[in-house]
Amino acid sequence: MTIRKNVLIASIATAGLAMASTASAADMYKSGVGGLYAGLNYTFMNVDFDNINKDADVGTISGKVGVMANEYIGLEARAGFGATDDDIYGVDVEIDNFFGGYATFNMVNESPVTPYAVIGFTRAELEAGTESDDGSDFSYGAGINFAMAQNVSGNLEYMRYYDDDDVTVDGIGLGVQFNF
Repeated sequence: MTIRKNVLIASIATAGLAMASTASAADMYKSGVGGLYAGLNYTFMNVDFDNINKDADVGTISGKVGVMANEYIGLEARAGFGATDDDIYGVDVEIDNFFGGYATFNMVNESPVTPYAVIGFTRAELEAGTESDDGSDFSYGAGINFAMAQNVSGNLEYMRYYDDDDVTVDGIGLGVQFNF
């Protein structure tokens, strides 16, 4: 009788776990396994020039495409361009363009909010007046995706895009992501 009872309990537990994992995979905005996604962001960038102890506040528009390797890890590519510029001592400062590859590490949970960390590399081209500089650097950040509708999520993110040669570029981005 005890063996039969243990088999019954194990069967019910297994069925429960199977249904829970199916429901989790169906929750696409929270990174369905193998799910493709694309998004758009507007990012408020801060370009800090250490050598003149001054910074510029500029804006960028970017797009991203990615895939979830599993429910916790995603791989994505991003590219963007400058949308607004700033003036420092009469010199026009802008981010001409940037692109990069990143890995995201998602903290999957039962709420409509999914926190994540992101690391990768960014190549950026900055312009100040007639001068132009480009380079690439290790990038990192953190953010949250929050459900807005089925297969659509909003996004709030902080990123350190670039920190090299007395120039640091940070950004706070707002966006939308679509899951396929």
